[in-house]
Amino acid sequence: MSAASPEPGPLGIFGGTFDPIHIGHLRLAQEAHEALRLSHVSFVPAGQPPHRGAPRSRAADRLAMVRLATAGNPAFTVDDSEVFAQGKSYTALTLERLRAALGPQRSLVLILGADAFQGLPTWHRWRDILQLAHIAVANRPGYAPQGHRRPGALSPELDAVCSDHMGNDPGAVRESPAGRIVPFDMTPLAISASQVRSLIQAGHSARYLLPDPVLDYIERHHLYRGT
Repeated sequence: MSAASPEPGPLGIFGGTFDPIHIGHLRLAQEAHEALRLSHVSFVPAGQPPHRGAPRSRAADRLAMVRLATAGNPAFTVDDSEVFAQGKSYTALTLERLRAALGPQRSLVLILGADAFQGLPTWHRWRDILQLAHIAVANRPGYAPQGHRRPGALSPELDAVCSDHMGNDPGAVRESPAGRIVPFDMTPLAISASQVRSLIQAGHSARYLLPDPVLDYIERHHLYRGT
């Protein structure tokens, strides 16, 4: 009789507009994968992001760029469900779909930058998220001083949630399917998609801020050139 297969490790979920995906996104995902000992990190490009205006590039282009950027890393996968879904890309709905597909015992870890985490109370059904997944908060440049584990100044309601759910051990995400908030440190890389778009629009090079296949795709499809 063969031995039973080991329980899959925690699955990281990294959503975003990715307009375009850049080196900062990829490094954050890599460091989350290592710090939290995730089995994989699943990139989930938003089709219709609810917290910002319309993206500069089409969902199909953003999905294609994410696929190109992650193709060489076996720890990265791409989930296209939000791109092809009808309506807004709400994280709670994506987590419900994943929970239904993967079962109640799989550890799911939503990866957020500290800035996104601070805005969590504005999200659709935000209090349900910790019932569906853990939240891993990356200490990003300008949002948490080095060595400061709790990210920035929080709203009273989010501060109360942190008091009940936050811990400093990234390994906690392996002990249960959901319900913990854990910080982890990331290498300071002050790169933003808006910065990349501005450079390209102004006719400057964005090389070394993006993977070469993504930059080639942008040039081939003439993205971000207009006003």
